[in-house]
Amino acid sequence: MKKHHALQLYDYHVWANNKFFERLKELPRDIYDGEIQSVFSSVAKALDHIYTADTIWLGVMQEKSMDEIQASIAHAQEKTKDKSLEEMENLFQRLSGEYQKLLNNVSDLDKEISPVHPQFGRLDTHFSELVQHVVNHGTYHRGNLTAMIHQQGYSSVSNDYVYYLYEISSTK
Repeated sequence: MKKHHALQLYDYHVWANNKFFERLKELPRDIYDGEIQSVFSSVAKALDHIYTADTIWLGVMQEKSMDEIQASIAHAQEKTKDKSLEEMENLFQRLSGEYQKLLNNVSDLDKEISPVHPQFGRLDTHFSELVQHVVNHGTYHRGNLTAMIHQQGYSSVSNDYVYYLYEISSTK
């Protein structure tokens, strides 16, 4: 049976994040936490943002209350504050495990879901579209990471979706 596209997209998201962690571990430490003038003040801050956003959307997909989600934002920001590259990688791995648990237990990945945002109001959408949003958001900011690494004089890592597809097709 073919894997639901939302599951494959989330697998890509994890794969691409892992590619960045692998690359960052090859580079001098100051590439990760050194301050630069860019979209984010450091690569670490960009990773903090991706992690916090992923935490928010996990709560939305778990259909938590906005109060619970707001609390998770503060908690995520506290967890990521001043973390080393290896600590951030571990946080990302644990969070992806929480996503996997949720994704494996949702009986209908295309089910309707209607989160209510305090500023934007109610959104009638589908669970799979929220997964797509998490992936798109991560892809966007991995582009920022690529630019930030290049700005500091180093090559980044190829993490386009098609490279993921090639890699998984070669392991079948």
